[in-house]
Amino acid sequence: MSSFVGVLVSDQWLQSQFTQVELRSLKSKFVALKNQNGKITLGDLPPFMAKLTAFNQMYKEEEIREILAETGSDLSSEIDFEGFLRTYLNLHNRPNAKSASPKTSTSFLKATTTTLLHTISLSEKSSYVAHINSYLRDDPFLKQFLPIDPGSNELFDLAKDGVLLCKLINVAVPNTIDERAINMKRVLNPWERNENHTLCLNSAKAIGCTVVNVGPQDLVEGRPHLVLGLISQIIKIQLLADLNLRKTPQLLELVEDNSDVEELIGLAPEKVLLKWMNFHLKKAGYEKTVSNFTSDLKDGEAYTYLLNVLAPEHCNPATLDVKDPAERANLVLEHAEKMDCKRYLDPKDIVEGSANLNLAFVAQIFHQRNGLSTDNKKVSFAEMMTDDELISREERCFRLWINSLGIPSYVNNLFEDVRNGWTLLEVLDKIHPGSVNFKQATKPPIKMPFRKVENCNQVVKIGKQLKLSLVNVAGNDFVQGNKKLIIAFLWQLMKLNMLQLLKNLRSRSGKEITDADILAWANKKVKSMGRTSRMESFKDKNLSNGLFFLELLSAVEPRVVNWNLVTKGESDEEKKLNATYIISVARKLGCSIFLLPEDIMQVNQKMILTLTASIMYWSLLQQTPEERESSPAPPGTPDASPVRSVDGSATPLTAATPDASPDASVNGSTSPLTAASPEPSPAPSVNGDDESSLNGEISHMSTDDTVSETAVTSTLEDNEETSDLKKEDEDQKPESEE
Repeated sequence: MSSFVGVLVSDQWLQSQFTQVELRSLKSKFVALKNQNGKITLGDLPPFMAKLTAFNQMYKEEEIREILAETGSDLSSEIDFEGFLRTYLNLHNRPNAKSASPKTSTSFLKATTTTLLHTISLSEKSSYVAHINSYLRDDPFLKQFLPIDPGSNELFDLAKDGVLLCKLINVAVPNTIDERAINMKRVLNPWERNENHTLCLNSAKAIGCTVVNVGPQDLVEGRPHLVLGLISQIIKIQLLADLNLRKTPQLLELVEDNSDVEELIGLAPEKVLLKWMNFHLKKAGYEKTVSNFTSDLKDGEAYTYLLNVLAPEHCNPATLDVKDPAERANLVLEHAEKMDCKRYLDPKDIVEGSANLNLAFVAQIFHQRNGLSTDNKKVSFAEMMTDDELISREERCFRLWINSLGIPSYVNNLFEDVRNGWTLLEVLDKIHPGSVNFKQATKPPIKMPFRKVENCNQVVKIGKQLKLSLVNVAGNDFVQGNKKLIIAFLWQLMKLNMLQLLKNLRSRSGKEITDADILAWANKKVKSMGRTSRMESFKDKNLSNGLFFLELLSAVEPRVVNWNLVTKGESDEEKKLNATYIISVARKLGCSIFLLPEDIMQVNQKMILTLTASIMYWSLLQQTPEERESSPAPPGTPDASPVRSVDGSATPLTAATPDASPDASVNGSTSPLTAASPEPSPAPSVNGDDESSLNGEISHMSTDDTVSETAVTSTLEDNEETSDLKKEDEDQKPESEE
């Protein structure tokens, strides 16, 4: 298993001015230009740099040429990569540089600390440090390092080993990471740090974080904006976890009649929080509507009304009479303290409208005292309704997979959010770039029902072009929210991507990859280590104890499994321990997977297939092209079963998928690589420069989705299930809600 090296330059100061994401992007651009011109001179840079997103709104080509001429350098002299980086810095740091485009700004808000291209908020850092000190202060390992001083860089130094981030993920979503898989000791070697961050990033994806184009090396270096970006997402997931009807059925009180329940289900947690806030503000007599966590909260009035209605016993009537916003904000926080709410923000943060901190503060108020009804009838109805909408493991898997792609849309509720067709089009375009005609599509919000049908009709059309099984499926089926069809369709997309990724690793032969090849490869790999266990099929009940997968993981990387932690898998408790360990070890290795321990214990053939394929993909990446050609066993071997599509046909799901380039930041503003590509494109810079035509370094240990194992996390339809699905679709077509 190779470690993440990244792009290195001899000048350490110069290295420190860029993140690995930026260095990989700039290096790939530099190499592409050099390959085109044979060599690069200083005179080649003006037209080249004027096209970069970082400068295209700051300088014209002639202005760049004049700046370079001012240095007195010979424009015909050849320049190396370090010289290119210095020129880049010179242009970016010029005092008369125009303001950069909003597109190039960091995801964080106003800041007082600045690195070269990024800003961080000291208020946010202080709040996150307080959160960490509060929730992890009793952790057996971390208590020796806590509390962290918010005024220092201790947070970033402590995050460099990866243990803190892994522990924080488990606070947000308990039991996501098996702590037995975390390398925990006072001093870690580079290999162990890399493993911890690989485990952290893959686990972050598995709880809904967007970490596209962030590699372990970026976190090892403790890049402040990347570390805070990841921590911000993890804490946000923790604070908003209860803002759904399943966990808080009392939220049903926010809707006036049952017809609005569907809308409530489809709202993002932030929107639910705003709806809850406005519900109480209306009762308190507040005439305005709060539509954001920034400008609408700056004057402190909304907070005053909200706290007065939730905790009138602590109400200070003089708060509304105060004219100074800062003084009023201070009174608001004093009121909140009496409610035992943690102070995520200072008066200045309210006045300045810090979105992240206001969101955290309101979420904390909700957790402490939501003021909703405990009427048994309403609660019973909500619980009954959420049982019907209970997020299944399949829904969870697809939702997390889609969000890990880094497409602009974010899915909160799979079955509701795909009904307008737009998200599905974005997924299709990511998996098969260029397949979607967005000029013929309508972007949300969509008011006209037929526009949704048009979007979904294009989804079906493209699906058929990709040879997906869509018998008796029309666009309106997606608009209706037909769960079985949505699940079946998304599974086919994921399987298509998965098989194409594996096929492209064996690009010289061009041979299709089938389920049979994956099964045969796994058995061959385990047998090569002298083990006798085998997998008869992806339904093999003997897999429930987890031992086969631990042997498979050990076969692809001998040091990754600690056999002293493995049980015999005889009882359900022992099986769960093994299954939990398997998932964390696979993520630690570099596999991006979304299954749960129950999927292994119950031998869910859908998840078993994708787990095996993910391990296979990672293993093949470590081999030379010659070794890859001989790795998968030929189909037709005794232990191989034919691949089945959703409609039960025995043809493999593959399609010619062109290269796609990733384009995203840690806050999920843009997108990662998902299409299969023999030589994936490098990660783009945080400035959003297009890398679609450039090749660069990739790291096997990076989770920046140049490896894109996110494809191998999905579900499989049995032939029997498919037959029932078709019959149901033909006989019981649901009527349109519209």
